[in-house]
Amino acid sequence: MAADPVCIFCQIVAGELSANILHRDDHVVAFQDIQPVAATHIVVIPTEHVEFIVDYDETRAALIGRLALAASQIAERGGLDATGYRLVINQGPDADQSVDHLHMHLLGGEQLGGMVS
Repeated sequence: MAADPVCIFCQIVAGELSANILHRDDHVVAFQDIQPVAATHIVVIPTEHVEFIVDYDETRAALIGRLALAASQIAERGGLDATGYRLVINQGPDADQSVDHLHMHLLGGEQLGGMVS
């Protein structure tokens, strides 16, 4: 899918908005969250504009793996692999997805609260 000119994440990918970029390749960009909820809070996004995980099909399934792989590499570089970290995808309004561009949160660097069940 093409970039969405009004999407702030697409604007970060295009270099139109500044961000503290920690990883960039042809498929994934990762940057520090501007409103962190943990000591380490990094947003990992696909470079293509896709709003929701349900918008992916089998031809693009590998991109989800690329997001997770980039997040794990960033976590390892930051030493988070020694103590642990969390990867989260908020999907839709009930999950509080704040930007309609698929993204994964890498959280760590401190004891994280328990997950609600």
